[in-house]
Amino acid sequence: MLDILGLDGLSEEIYILMLTQPDEGVEGLAALVGATEAQVRRALGLLSELSLVSVSNQELIGFRALNPESAMEALLAEQQSELAAAQVRLGATKAAAAKLAAVYSSSCSRYNDRDFERLIGPEEIRRRLAGFAGSAETEVMTFAPGGAHPEEELVASRMPNARLLERGVRMRTIYLQSVRNDQSTLNHVRWLSDRGGEVRTAASLPVRMVIVDRCQAVVPLRSADSRVGAVVIHSEPTVAALCALFESAWEKATPFGSGPVIDGHGMSAQEAEVVRLLTEGLTDQAIAKRLGVSDRTARRIAADLMERLDARSRFEAGVRAVQRGWIPLEQALN
Repeated sequence: MLDILGLDGLSEEIYILMLTQPDEGVEGLAALVGATEAQVRRALGLLSELSLVSVSNQELIGFRALNPESAMEALLAEQQSELAAAQVRLGATKAAAAKLAAVYSSSCSRYNDRDFERLIGPEEIRRRLAGFAGSAETEVMTFAPGGAHPEEELVASRMPNARLLERGVRMRTIYLQSVRNDQSTLNHVRWLSDRGGEVRTAASLPVRMVIVDRCQAVVPLRSADSRVGAVVIHSEPTVAALCALFESAWEKATPFGSGPVIDGHGMSAQEAEVVRLLTEGLTDQAIAKRLGVSDRTARRIAADLMERLDARSRFEAGVRAVQRGWIPLEQALN
Protein backbone atom coordinates (compact mmCIF):
# COMPACT_ATOMS: atom_id res chain seq x y z
CA MET A 1 0.00 0.00 0.00
CA LEU A 2 2.81 2.43 0.92
CA ASP A 3 5.39 1.12 -1.52
CA ILE A 4 4.79 4.20 -3.70
CA LEU A 5 6.49 6.19 -0.94
CA GLY A 6 9.53 3.92 -1.06
CA LEU A 7 8.58 1.77 1.91
CA ASP A 8 9.31 -1.94 1.93
CA GLY A 9 6.93 -4.50 3.43
CA LEU A 10 8.65 -4.58 6.81
CA SER A 11 8.62 -0.79 7.23
CA GLU A 12 4.94 -0.61 6.30
CA GLU A 13 4.07 -3.41 8.74
CA ILE A 14 5.98 -1.69 11.55
CA TYR A 15 4.29 1.66 10.87
CA ILE A 16 0.81 0.11 10.99
CA LEU A 17 1.69 -1.70 14.21
CA MET A 18 2.89 1.58 15.75
CA LEU A 19 -0.45 3.18 14.90
CA THR A 20 -2.46 0.35 16.44
CA GLN A 21 -0.11 -0.49 19.32
CA PRO A 22 1.65 2.79 20.21
CA ASP A 23 3.12 1.48 23.50
CA GLU A 24 5.37 -1.10 21.85
CA GLY A 25 9.09 -0.34 21.81
CA VAL A 26 11.76 -1.56 19.42
CA GLU A 27 12.05 -4.91 21.15
CA GLY A 28 8.31 -5.48 21.13
CA LEU A 29 7.99 -4.47 17.47
CA ALA A 30 10.80 -6.87 16.56
CA ALA A 31 9.00 -9.71 18.27
CA LEU A 32 5.67 -8.90 16.62
CA VAL A 33 7.05 -8.75 13.06
CA GLY A 34 9.58 -11.55 13.48
CA ALA A 35 12.61 -9.36 12.71
CA THR A 36 15.82 -8.40 14.48
CA GLU A 37 16.05 -5.15 16.42
CA ALA A 38 18.62 -3.90 13.89
CA GLN A 39 16.15 -4.48 11.07
CA VAL A 40 13.44 -2.65 13.01
CA ARG A 41 15.74 0.31 13.67
CA ARG A 42 16.62 0.54 9.96
CA ALA A 43 12.90 0.54 9.16
CA LEU A 44 12.28 3.23 11.79
CA GLY A 45 15.04 5.32 10.23
CA LEU A 46 13.30 5.15 6.86
CA LEU A 47 9.95 6.03 8.42
CA SER A 48 11.59 8.96 10.18
CA GLU A 49 13.02 10.27 6.90
CA LEU A 50 9.48 10.27 5.49
CA SER A 51 8.18 12.09 8.61
CA LEU A 52 5.94 9.14 9.46
CA VAL A 53 7.56 8.63 12.87
CA SER A 54 9.53 10.83 15.24
CA VAL A 55 11.77 10.33 18.26
CA SER A 56 9.65 10.01 21.38
CA ASN A 57 10.35 11.64 24.72
CA GLN A 58 9.51 8.34 26.30
CA GLU A 59 12.88 6.61 26.32
CA LEU A 60 11.36 3.18 26.75
CA ILE A 61 9.64 3.49 23.41
CA GLY A 62 12.19 5.55 21.49
CA PHE A 63 9.88 6.34 18.56
CA ARG A 64 6.24 7.27 18.08
CA ALA A 65 4.07 7.19 14.97
CA LEU A 66 2.90 10.56 13.68
CA ASN A 67 -0.62 11.33 12.52
CA PRO A 68 -0.67 9.79 9.02
CA GLU A 69 -2.90 12.59 7.69
CA SER A 70 -0.41 15.28 8.72
CA ALA A 71 2.50 13.22 7.46
CA MET A 72 0.83 12.67 4.09
CA GLU A 73 0.07 16.39 3.77
CA ALA A 74 3.76 17.19 4.30
CA LEU A 75 4.83 14.56 1.78
CA LEU A 76 2.27 15.76 -0.77
CA ALA A 77 3.37 19.37 -0.32
CA GLU A 78 6.99 18.39 -0.93
CA GLN A 79 6.09 16.31 -3.99
CA GLN A 80 3.87 19.11 -5.37
CA SER A 81 6.76 21.53 -4.98
CA GLU A 82 9.06 19.15 -6.87
CA LEU A 83 6.39 18.65 -9.55
CA ALA A 84 5.90 22.38 -9.93
CA ALA A 85 9.63 22.89 -10.41
CA ALA A 86 9.70 20.08 -12.97
CA GLN A 87 6.74 21.63 -14.80
CA VAL A 88 8.50 24.96 -14.98
CA ARG A 89 11.65 23.33 -16.35
CA LEU A 90 9.56 21.37 -18.86
CA GLY A 91 7.81 24.52 -20.01
CA ALA A 92 11.15 26.25 -20.60
CA THR A 93 12.44 23.21 -22.48
CA LYS A 94 9.36 23.11 -24.69
CA ALA A 95 9.72 26.82 -25.44
CA ALA A 96 13.34 26.26 -26.50
CA ALA A 97 12.27 23.30 -28.65
CA ALA A 98 9.61 25.45 -30.33
CA LYS A 99 12.21 28.08 -31.19
CA LEU A 100 14.50 25.44 -32.68
CA ALA A 101 11.56 24.05 -34.68
CA ALA A 102 10.87 27.53 -36.06
CA VAL A 103 14.51 27.87 -37.14
CA TYR A 104 14.35 24.44 -38.77
CA SER A 105 11.13 25.35 -40.60
CA SER A 106 12.78 28.55 -41.85
CA SER A 107 15.78 26.65 -43.16
CA CYS A 108 13.54 24.12 -44.89
CA SER A 109 11.92 26.95 -46.82
CA ARG A 110 15.17 27.47 -48.68
CA TYR A 111 15.15 24.02 -50.17
CA ASN A 112 11.53 23.01 -50.84
CA ASP A 113 10.22 25.55 -53.36
CA ARG A 114 7.04 23.58 -53.94
CA ASP A 115 5.81 23.97 -50.36
CA PHE A 116 7.61 27.18 -49.38
CA GLU A 117 8.09 30.39 -51.31
CA ARG A 118 10.40 33.16 -50.12
CA LEU A 119 9.53 36.85 -50.29
CA ILE A 120 12.44 39.27 -49.84
CA GLY A 121 11.94 42.78 -48.50
CA PRO A 122 8.88 44.78 -47.41
CA GLU A 123 7.84 45.78 -50.93
CA GLU A 124 7.57 42.21 -52.15
CA ILE A 125 5.66 41.25 -49.01
CA ARG A 126 3.19 44.13 -49.49
CA ARG A 127 2.64 43.22 -53.14
CA ARG A 128 1.91 39.62 -52.28
CA LEU A 129 -0.49 40.52 -49.47
CA ALA A 130 -2.29 42.93 -51.82
CA GLY A 131 -2.62 40.05 -54.28
CA PHE A 132 -4.24 37.95 -51.57
CA ALA A 133 -6.82 40.70 -51.08
CA GLY A 134 -7.91 40.16 -54.67
CA SER A 135 -7.77 36.36 -54.69
CA ALA A 136 -9.10 35.34 -51.25
CA GLU A 137 -12.49 33.65 -51.51
CA THR A 138 -13.68 32.60 -48.05
CA GLU A 139 -11.57 33.71 -45.10
CA VAL A 140 -8.47 35.61 -43.98
CA MET A 141 -7.08 34.99 -40.47
CA THR A 142 -4.39 37.26 -39.08
CA PHE A 143 -2.08 37.45 -36.08
CA ALA A 144 -1.03 41.10 -35.72
CA PRO A 145 1.57 41.36 -32.93
CA GLY A 146 3.86 44.29 -32.31
CA GLY A 147 1.76 46.59 -30.15
CA ALA A 148 0.73 49.94 -31.64
CA HIS A 149 0.82 49.93 -35.45
CA PRO A 150 2.04 52.92 -37.49
CA GLU A 151 -0.93 54.94 -38.70
CA GLU A 152 0.32 54.99 -42.31
CA GLU A 153 0.36 51.18 -42.40
CA LEU A 154 -3.15 51.01 -41.00
CA VAL A 155 -4.47 53.51 -43.55
CA ALA A 156 -2.71 51.69 -46.41
CA SER A 157 -4.40 48.41 -45.43
CA ARG A 158 -7.93 49.80 -45.54
CA MET A 159 -8.52 49.64 -49.28
CA PRO A 160 -7.60 45.93 -49.67
CA ASN A 161 -9.45 45.11 -46.44
CA ALA A 162 -12.54 46.94 -47.69
CA ARG A 163 -12.46 44.95 -50.94
CA LEU A 164 -12.29 41.68 -49.04
CA LEU A 165 -15.19 42.55 -46.78
CA GLU A 166 -17.31 43.84 -49.67
CA ARG A 167 -16.90 40.45 -51.37
CA GLY A 168 -18.15 38.67 -48.25
CA VAL A 169 -14.76 37.28 -47.22
CA ARG A 170 -14.65 36.65 -43.48
CA MET A 171 -11.84 38.56 -41.78
CA ARG A 172 -10.65 37.63 -38.30
CA THR A 173 -7.75 39.50 -36.72
CA ILE A 174 -6.09 39.12 -33.32
CA TYR A 175 -4.15 42.14 -32.06
CA LEU A 176 -2.17 42.45 -28.85
CA GLN A 177 -4.11 43.67 -25.84
CA SER A 178 -1.74 46.64 -25.59
CA VAL A 179 -3.21 48.20 -28.76
CA ARG A 180 -6.24 49.20 -26.71
CA ASN A 181 -4.08 52.05 -25.46
CA ASP A 182 -3.21 53.32 -28.96
CA GLN A 183 -5.73 55.69 -30.54
CA SER A 184 -4.69 55.11 -34.17
CA THR A 185 -5.10 51.35 -33.83
CA LEU A 186 -8.39 51.81 -31.98
CA ASN A 187 -9.71 53.92 -34.85
CA HIS A 188 -8.65 51.27 -37.36
CA VAL A 189 -10.29 48.47 -35.38
CA ARG A 190 -13.56 50.43 -35.23
CA TRP A 191 -13.29 50.97 -38.98
CA LEU A 192 -12.88 47.21 -39.51
CA SER A 193 -15.72 46.33 -37.14
CA ASP A 194 -18.12 48.76 -38.81
CA ARG A 195 -17.55 46.90 -42.11
CA GLY A 196 -17.97 43.42 -40.68
CA GLY A 197 -14.42 42.56 -39.68
CA GLU A 198 -14.01 40.52 -36.49
CA VAL A 199 -11.33 41.61 -34.03
CA ARG A 200 -10.11 40.15 -30.75
CA THR A 201 -7.10 40.85 -28.54
CA ALA A 202 -4.65 38.59 -26.73
CA ALA A 203 -1.93 39.30 -24.18
CA SER A 204 0.71 37.91 -26.56
CA LEU A 205 0.94 36.26 -29.95
CA PRO A 206 3.44 33.61 -31.09
CA VAL A 207 4.22 35.05 -34.54
CA ARG A 208 3.05 37.51 -37.18
CA MET A 209 0.90 35.51 -39.57
CA VAL A 210 -1.72 35.74 -42.33
CA ILE A 211 -3.69 32.67 -43.44
CA VAL A 212 -5.72 32.82 -46.66
CA ASP A 213 -8.60 30.42 -47.41
CA ARG A 214 -6.96 27.82 -45.11
CA CYS A 215 -4.67 26.79 -47.97
CA GLN A 216 -1.70 29.16 -47.73
CA ALA A 217 -0.07 31.19 -45.00
CA VAL A 218 2.48 33.98 -44.76
CA VAL A 219 4.94 34.12 -41.84
CA PRO A 220 8.13 36.20 -41.42
CA LEU A 221 11.55 34.75 -42.14
CA ARG A 222 12.78 36.33 -38.92
CA SER A 223 10.46 36.92 -36.01
CA ALA A 224 12.77 39.66 -34.74
CA ASP A 225 12.31 41.72 -37.94
CA SER A 226 9.38 40.90 -40.20
CA ARG A 227 10.55 43.43 -42.83
CA VAL A 228 13.53 41.28 -43.85
CA GLY A 229 11.36 38.78 -45.67
CA ALA A 230 8.58 36.26 -45.40
CA VAL A 231 7.68 32.71 -46.36
CA VAL A 232 4.50 31.80 -48.21
CA ILE A 233 3.60 28.31 -47.03
CA HIS A 234 1.61 26.01 -49.32
CA SER A 235 2.32 22.75 -47.46
CA GLU A 236 -1.08 21.35 -46.47
CA PRO A 237 -0.01 19.82 -43.11
CA THR A 238 1.85 22.98 -42.09
CA VAL A 239 -1.04 25.27 -43.01
CA ALA A 240 -3.47 22.99 -41.15
CA ALA A 241 -1.29 23.24 -38.04
CA LEU A 242 -1.19 27.04 -38.32
CA CYS A 243 -4.99 27.11 -38.70
CA ALA A 244 -5.31 25.08 -35.50
CA LEU A 245 -2.94 27.50 -33.76
CA PHE A 246 -5.08 30.45 -34.87
CA GLU A 247 -8.34 28.81 -33.77
CA SER A 248 -6.90 28.03 -30.36
CA ALA A 249 -5.74 31.63 -29.91
CA TRP A 250 -9.05 32.99 -31.23
CA GLU A 251 -11.04 30.96 -28.73
CA LYS A 252 -9.01 32.32 -25.82
CA ALA A 253 -8.80 35.92 -27.09
CA THR A 254 -11.08 38.72 -25.86
CA PRO A 255 -13.63 40.30 -28.26
CA PHE A 256 -12.54 43.86 -28.86
CA GLY A 257 -15.74 45.44 -27.56
CA SER A 258 -15.50 43.63 -24.22
CA GLY A 259 -13.96 45.11 -21.11
CA PRO A 260 -10.85 43.69 -19.44
CA VAL A 261 -11.28 40.17 -18.07
CA ILE A 262 -10.00 39.49 -14.54
CA ASP A 263 -9.47 35.88 -13.51
CA GLY A 264 -10.13 34.26 -10.15
CA HIS A 265 -6.68 35.30 -8.89
CA GLY A 266 -7.31 38.97 -9.62
CA MET A 267 -5.06 39.01 -12.70
CA SER A 268 -5.73 40.47 -16.13
CA ALA A 269 -4.96 38.40 -19.23
CA GLN A 270 -1.80 40.47 -19.67
CA GLU A 271 -0.62 39.79 -16.12
CA ALA A 272 -1.39 36.07 -16.47
CA GLU A 273 0.70 36.00 -19.64
CA VAL A 274 3.60 37.71 -17.87
CA VAL A 275 3.49 35.01 -15.19
CA ARG A 276 3.68 32.35 -17.91
CA LEU A 277 6.56 34.13 -19.63
CA LEU A 278 8.39 34.42 -16.32
CA THR A 279 8.26 30.62 -16.02
CA GLU A 280 10.05 30.46 -19.39
CA GLY A 281 12.81 32.69 -18.01
CA LEU A 282 12.24 35.55 -20.45
CA THR A 283 13.92 38.89 -19.75
CA ASP A 284 11.97 42.12 -19.27
CA GLN A 285 12.95 43.17 -22.80
CA ALA A 286 11.70 39.90 -24.30
CA ILE A 287 8.46 40.12 -22.33
CA ALA A 288 7.96 43.71 -23.48
CA LYS A 289 8.31 42.64 -27.10
CA ARG A 290 5.83 39.79 -26.69
CA LEU A 291 3.28 42.11 -25.07
CA GLY A 292 3.88 45.05 -27.37
CA VAL A 293 4.65 47.38 -24.46
CA SER A 294 7.68 49.38 -23.30
CA ASP A 295 10.50 47.74 -21.35
CA ARG A 296 9.54 49.91 -18.40
CA THR A 297 5.94 48.67 -18.42
CA ALA A 298 7.04 45.03 -18.66
CA ARG A 299 9.52 45.55 -15.82
CA ARG A 300 6.79 47.10 -13.64
CA ILE A 301 4.30 44.28 -14.28
CA ALA A 302 6.93 41.58 -13.64
CA ALA A 303 8.13 43.24 -10.42
CA ASP A 304 4.57 43.59 -9.12
CA LEU A 305 3.77 39.93 -9.83
CA MET A 306 7.00 38.69 -8.23
CA GLU A 307 6.16 40.76 -5.14
CA ARG A 308 2.66 39.25 -5.01
CA LEU A 309 4.20 35.78 -5.32
CA ASP A 310 6.88 36.61 -2.72
CA ALA A 311 9.46 35.31 -5.21
CA ARG A 312 13.11 36.38 -5.46
CA SER A 313 13.75 34.95 -8.94
CA ARG A 314 11.85 34.25 -12.12
CA PHE A 315 12.21 30.51 -11.57
CA GLU A 316 10.82 30.76 -8.04
CA ALA A 317 7.97 32.93 -9.36
CA GLY A 318 7.08 30.20 -11.85
CA VAL A 319 7.12 27.48 -9.21
CA ARG A 320 4.99 29.51 -6.82
CA ALA A 321 2.55 30.42 -9.60
CA VAL A 322 2.01 26.74 -10.41
CA GLN A 323 1.63 25.86 -6.71
CA ARG A 324 -0.98 28.57 -6.19
CA GLY A 325 -2.89 27.61 -9.31
CA TRP A 326 -2.14 30.89 -11.10
CA ILE A 327 -1.00 28.85 -14.09
CA PRO A 328 -3.26 25.94 -15.11
CA LEU A 329 -1.47 22.61 -15.44
CA GLU A 330 -1.94 22.49 -19.23
CA GLN A 331 -0.33 25.93 -19.63
CA ALA A 332 2.61 24.99 -17.41
CA LEU A 333 3.25 21.99 -19.66
CA ASN A 334 2.92 23.93 -22.94
